[in-house]
Amino acid sequence: MSGEQAGVKTPSEYVKLNIGGYLHYTTISTLRKHDTMLRAMFSGRMEVLTDNEGWILIDRCGKHFGTILNYLRDGSVPLPESIKEIAELFAEAKYYCITELAESCEQALLKRERENDPTCRVTLITSQREEQVILKSTIKPVVKLLVNRHNNKYSYTSTSDDNLLKNIELFDKMSLRFSGRIVFIKDVIGSSEICCWTFFAHSRKMAEVCCHSIVYTTDKKHTKVEFPEARIYEETLNILLYENRNGPDQELMQATSSQISGAPACTSDEEEGERSGLARLRSNKQNTN
Repeated sequence: MSGEQAGVKTPSEYVKLNIGGYLHYTTISTLRKHDTMLRAMFSGRMEVLTDNEGWILIDRCGKHFGTILNYLRDGSVPLPESIKEIAELFAEAKYYCITELAESCEQALLKRERENDPTCRVTLITSQREEQVILKSTIKPVVKLLVNRHNNKYSYTSTSDDNLLKNIELFDKMSLRFSGRIVFIKDVIGSSEICCWTFFAHSRKMAEVCCHSIVYTTDKKHTKVEFPEARIYEETLNILLYENRNGPDQELMQATSSQISGAPACTSDEEEGERSGLARLRSNKQNTN
C-alpha cells in the first residue's frame, strides 16, 4: 500500500516475500535502499514470480533473510554466534550482492579461524621426501630438529641426557614463540646423527648446528651431546631475516652464510677417528724426524 498522511508522503508500498518457505513483509523502499541484487529485482525492470496469493517467490533458503532485511534497514546487524551460521549468512549476502555484509562475514570467519587454530604445529617427518615436500610447500623459514636417541654411538651419560633434553625444550619454546612465522619440523628417525638443528630459507639449507662432540678418554671415546644455545638462537634470528622476502636475496644469503661458514660440520665417529689417527701419525712422523 501507499498513501499520504497530513500531506506527508510515506514510502510504504508493502510486498510479501516467500523465501524458501519463510514469509516476510517489507517495503519496496527497504529492498531498494542499497545497491544490491534486491534493488535490481524490485526496480520494475525484472520479472518476479508470484503465487496465487500474491507472495513473491525467491528460490533461496530463507533462514537468514530476516537478518538480510535488518541489514538493509539499518546498515549494520549483529552476526550469528556460530561459525556455521556466519558461513550461511555469508553465502546469502554474496548471492544478494550485499558487499559490506559479505565482507563483515568473511572477516568474522577469518578471525574465528585464527582463534581456533592451535597455538603451534610441529610436523614429524620420517624421510627426506617428506622434508622436501614441506620445504617446497611453504614460503616461510623452516627450522628442523633431528633427534635420534636410538643411535648406538650415543654415550648415555647424565650430562649428555640433560643437554639432549635442553635442546628439545628449546625447540618447543621457540616453536611456541615463533608460531606463524617459522615452520618447525622434527625428524625422529631420518638420520644417523644424534641431535642436529638445520635452518632453511626458500627451500635451501642456510645453516646447521650439530649438537654432539667426541671426547677421547684413556679407555675409549665418548660421543656427548652439547647444548649450543647461543648459536641456535643466532641462526634462528638469521633465518627470520628471510621471513617477508619473496625469493632468495643473494646479498643477504652471502652475509648470513659468512657467519656459519666457520661452524664445524657434523662428522661421524668413524670420520672423527680417522682424523685423529691421521693427526697422531703426523705427530709421530714429526717426532721421528
